[in-house]
Amino acid sequence: MAECRPVGLAQCSNETVLRSSLSATVRSPVTKVFFSPIKLSTPGRIFPRPCHSTRLQVYAGRDVAQSDGTKWWQKGGSPNLRDVNSTQEFLSALSSAGEKLVVVEFFATWCGSCKALYPKLCQLAAEHPDIDFLKVNFDENKSMCKSLNVKVLPYFHFYRGAEGRLDSFSCSLSKLSKLKEAIAIHNTDRCSIGPPLGLGEELKLLDISPPVGAGNVP
Repeated sequence: MAECRPVGLAQCSNETVLRSSLSATVRSPVTKVFFSPIKLSTPGRIFPRPCHSTRLQVYAGRDVAQSDGTKWWQKGGSPNLRDVNSTQEFLSALSSAGEKLVVVEFFATWCGSCKALYPKLCQLAAEHPDIDFLKVNFDENKSMCKSLNVKVLPYFHFYRGAEGRLDSFSCSLSKLSKLKEAIAIHNTDRCSIGPPLGLGEELKLLDISPPVGAGNVP
C-alpha cells in the first residue's frame, strides 16, 4: 500500500478513500423501491406497482469506532508511544527527551497506509522502550504539519537532542525496513554535547517562541 497525499481529496495510489460530507461515523441507510408490472383491466396497458422495499445500508464517512468505542489509531501502544496535540506540546516533548532518540509519525485517521502501518509502529515502540515515539494527527495540526513540510502520509521525523532533526522520510507498510534501518542507524549511544540547541530550525519553521527550558539560542 502506497503513501497518502493530504492534498484535496485524500487519495492513495493503490486505493481510493471516499470522504463524505456526512458525519464521520454516521451510517446512511438508503431505501430502494423495486417495481414489478401488474396488468389492469384495460387491454394492452401495463402499470407498475411497488413491491416490498429493500433496505440497503450505505456506510459513509471515516472508520467507525469498534464496539468498545476505540478507534484504530487509539489501540495498543506503549508508555513511550503517545499523541501530540499541539505545537507547544510537540516542542516540549522534543525538549524533554534530551539526548534520547525521538521518532515522530505524522498520520491521518482516513489514511489507509497509516492504518496498515500502525500495528507495526506499536510493535517497534514496544521493542525500543529507550526511544520516544510521538504521533501527530495531520487533520488536528495542519498548520504545524504544513510548516514542517509534511506532504505525504505516513511521514516520519527523527530527532535527537542537540543534533535536532536527523532524518525525515515517508514510509508505508511495504517500506517498513526503511523505518527499521533508520532506527538502527540513529539509535546509537552518544555523548551529551550540551543543551538541546537543535530545535532552532523547527522553531524558525513554526515561527514561534521556544518553550520554557528548551535551551534554544536566538
